[in-house]
Order: sequence, then structure tokens, then C-alpha cells
Amino acid sequence: MTRRIERLLAEYGESHQNPTNKAVHWVCVPLIVWSVLALVASIPGPGAGQGVRWITLLLILAMFYYIWISPTLAVGIAVFAGLCLWVISLVQGAGLPLWQVAAAVFVLAWIGQFWGHKVEGRKPSFLKDLQFLLIGPAWLLSFLYKRAGIPV
Repeated sequence: MTRRIERLLAEYGESHQNPTNKAVHWVCVPLIVWSVLALVASIPGPGAGQGVRWITLLLILAMFYYIWISPTLAVGIAVFAGLCLWVISLVQGAGLPLWQVAAAVFVLAWIGQFWGHKVEGRKPSFLKDLQFLLIGPAWLLSFLYKRAGIPV
């Protein structure tokens, strides 16, 4: 019986066969993840530090999902999320408007994604199933894991 993560990665990979589209995904998927986290961190709340709480809630929910589909991939996703949080703090520390930087990155990265899928000749997977928005980062990470000999 095929594990859920293997089925999801295979199904995601079906619409990501073109080398150009794959290369675009290596750039754009991490940028989209970072921009979403940065946008969530920018959401003001009723008190100081509420943005941190929103991003914490989002990351906890996402980590539950990743642990459910693949505990080993969840470790890599957690490391990447930590890197994203560090970059968010760098942007904030530089005095740049986080939400504006994140919004620009989000729009440009999605333009790249849709261009990659135009080259591929197939619609993005998430148009079929929203779950695939979370599978994109795991799909990329699975290549790194395979190269390192780590099971997904």
C-alpha cells in the first residue's frame, strides 16, 4: 500500500516534469512560503506582538499537517520555517515595511509559478486540490532528502 506522502508527491510531480518549470519551482516555492509567513507576521493584532502569535498559530497548524503526512519531511520543513523566520527578522531589522516586501515577493513569485506552468503546459496542482499548496515545499525537500539518502 502506498503511503499518503508518496502518493501526494507523485501526484504533485505529474504536473512538474518540465526542467524549466522545476527550476522555477526551486526559486518560487520557497519565496512564496516566505512571503506568506511574512504577510501573516505582518497582521496587526489588538496588542503588541500579535503578529508573532498569528505566525506561530499558522506554523503549528502546518507542522501538524507535515508531521501527519511525513515526520521526516516535517523536520526539514521546520528547519526551513526557522530560516524564514530569521529572514523575516532581518527584513524587520533593516526597517523595511515587511508587508510590502512580502506582498511584492508573493506577487512576483506567483507570476513565476504561473509562467513555469505555462511552459509545462499544465495547470498548477493546487487548482485541483488546495492541499497541494502545502505539498510544493515537501516535494522540493523530498529531492534533497533522496539525494542525502534520507527516507521521506
